[in-house]
Amino acid sequence: MFRYLKEVFSVTAAILRGMRVTLRTLFKPAITVQYPEEKLVPYPMFRGAQLFDAKVCISCNLCVKACPSYCIQLENATNETGKKIAKVAWYTIDFGKCNFCRLCEEACPTKPKSVWHSLDYELSFFGRDEMVRCWKDAEGFDQVGLYYDRQGKAF
Repeated sequence: MFRYLKEVFSVTAAILRGMRVTLRTLFKPAITVQYPEEKLVPYPMFRGAQLFDAKVCISCNLCVKACPSYCIQLENATNETGKKIAKVAWYTIDFGKCNFCRLCEEACPTKPKSVWHSLDYELSFFGRDEMVRCWKDAEGFDQVGLYYDRQGKAF
C-alpha cells in the first residue's frame, strides 16, 4: 500500500511540474509568424538569390574563378574587330549547383558590386530549366535574370 501511495504522489508531482511549465508559457506573447500575411525580415548577412547588374560588370571573370561549385559562366563582349572589351555579353548562374557561399560577391572588384545576394528567401523553381538564370546587357533583362525554355526555344 505504501508503494502505491508513493507512486501516486510521484506521478502527481510530475504532472504538477508539467502544468507549471505550461501555465508559465501560456501567458507569454506569441512568437509565431503567420507566414503569408506577415513575413520575417532576414538578417543583413543572409544569402538569398544572386542578382546581377550587366551595366556595372567589367567582365573580369573573378566571380567565375572564385566559385567553388562552377555554377557561374560568362562571355565577354567583343567590338567590331573581334577584340574583347570590358563588358559582358552573357552571364549565367545555375541555382541548382550554387551553394550560396558568397565568394563571387567578395571577389567582385566593382563599386557598386555587379554580383550580390539579395534578401529574397521565397525564390521557387518549377523545373530544372528555371534554375539556370541568364543575363545579357540588353533591355528586358532585369537583375533577377531570365531562364531559357528549351521546349519553347525562347526566354
